[in-house]
Amino acid sequence: MKIIEVIADHGHRDTIIGIAEQHAVTDWWRGADNDDGRESTRLLVGPANRQQVLDGLQKALGVANNVRIMVIPLEAVLPDVRNDDEPGTPSPTREELYTQIHRGSRLDLSFLLLVALSTVVAAIGLLEDNVAVIIGAMVIAPLLGPNIALALATALADRAMIGSSIRTLAVGLCLATAIAYVIGSVWPNEAQSHELLSRTQVGLSGAILALASGAAAILSLTTGVSSILVGVMVAVALLPPAATVGLLLGQANYELAGGAALLLAVNVVCVNLAANLIFLLRRIRPRTLPDKQRATRYLFTAIGVWLLLLAVLIVALDIPTILPVAA
Repeated sequence: MKIIEVIADHGHRDTIIGIAEQHAVTDWWRGADNDDGRESTRLLVGPANRQQVLDGLQKALGVANNVRIMVIPLEAVLPDVRNDDEPGTPSPTREELYTQIHRGSRLDLSFLLLVALSTVVAAIGLLEDNVAVIIGAMVIAPLLGPNIALALATALADRAMIGSSIRTLAVGLCLATAIAYVIGSVWPNEAQSHELLSRTQVGLSGAILALASGAAAILSLTTGVSSILVGVMVAVALLPPAATVGLLLGQANYELAGGAALLLAVNVVCVNLAANLIFLLRRIRPRTLPDKQRATRYLFTAIGVWLLLLAVLIVALDIPTILPVAA
């Protein structure tokens, strides 16, 4: 259960209550009037009809500057008003998903610092062959955020968010590679640890892992079980391959660096492909019909592009094994 609070002019009172009655909200009540002529109406809404209530309110009230619609989480409601017919796991609304995921598309100082610090941690873990340190770097690395934001932006046909997600992801990967390059250049010994070398090879199992992890990430968000994301961050492992590329480039080991770059590309492509497919299956769409039609074109185009890139990468995965046989 959550509260949807609507702050609007007195004239919208009957409209808001009509929407509440139409969608059979659990309860509703009004607060005190404001000095500016607006009043607050709160609706206690379950997960089954929360999206419909939000869509109805936005359609009826428009986007007036003096109207505010807020979704407020609840820890508990007494007495218990749960409906046995409602889904066991509450699904966030489109607006809640957007607010939660949009943060991952922002290129700000916090993102840059987290990338820099997690890269240093990952590089040391890779060079010292320390699995625990590498896992720690995976958890604090924010590189999964822009990928999920890009997939949601595609599903909603949000051009601004698509651009910011791509920019944030590109800057994050370049920064991680550059920092690792510097560390690799000054590292006194040749990088030959098992953890480092293991990220210079990629097979079909790696692609399947990235697909499954990307799908799990979106399912965890769209079903409200975001705690799964910690495990997904470790499984997808976007940062260690990027750090491996930089370390090996810093030591002029271009062949192995190419293998790590291939692994990184496979992970990025598979995560985005899986995320787009899950958003398609979960029917995450904009509210209005024209926006839905445009978003459908965006989504199918993106899926086609990611599938094409994945096919190219799979062919690249076979090159090292085919050439020796042909020789």
